Amino acid sequence: MALVPGQVLRVAILLSYFSILCNYKAIDMPAHQTYGGSWKFLTFINLVVQAVFFGICVLTDLSSLLTKGNDSQEQERQLRKLISLRDWMMAVLAFPIGVFVVLMFWSIYIYDRELVYPKLLDNFIPTWLNHGMGEGPML
Repeated sequence: MALVPGQVLRVAILLSYFSILCNYKAIDMPAHQTYGGSWKFLTFINLVVQAVFFGICVLTDLSSLLTKGNDSQEQERQLRKLISLRDWMMAVLAFPIGVFVVLMFWSIYIYDRELVYPKLLDNFIPTWLNHGMGEGPML
């Protein structure tokens, strides 16, 4: 019942997403106080979707580790449902939203940085948090 590197990596990614979410919520920006709060930004929605997806991945890994060697048909059926949910979420939400957000952010950033990440935000969002997001800040 040893952990494989892929499972350890998924746990590490999940923890990094949660730490970024916690640090992001601690940032006090005027845009977060307006209508919609953080949920009006695609990068924030993407971060939440990715965190939920990796949470399901870790849950699937744990379930498969715990049910290994069991002959219970019910546990196998539940594990297959969880795997189906994980695969559906990857195909329908996590991958398409992630690719769209990254491509749009960097396309606009290359065209004109001030449109998506004004220099003023450097005062609010630490550089490590911006790069940790992978696709840029949540304005």
